[in-house]
Amino acid sequence: MKMKVLAMVLFLCLSFAINASAQCSICSRTAQQMGEKPAKSLNAGILYLAAAPLLIAGYIGFRWYRSNDQA
Repeated sequence: MKMKVLAMVLFLCLSFAINASAQCSICSRTAQQMGEKPAKSLNAGILYLAAAPLLIAGYIGFRWYRSNDQA
């Protein structure tokens, strides 16, 4: 039951996701000066670099959940 609820919440969060602008104010200002195409590439690079720590944290959280679920 818990897995179904968790999967449903994850699905809803991902389905309502919008195009993220993952830039700080300095990066945003620099991207505006570069133009549209390099700015999109910079944004994609920032999201790519942010994915690794989030995946690691998600894996650790999943393992922790599974170990507590079996106990």
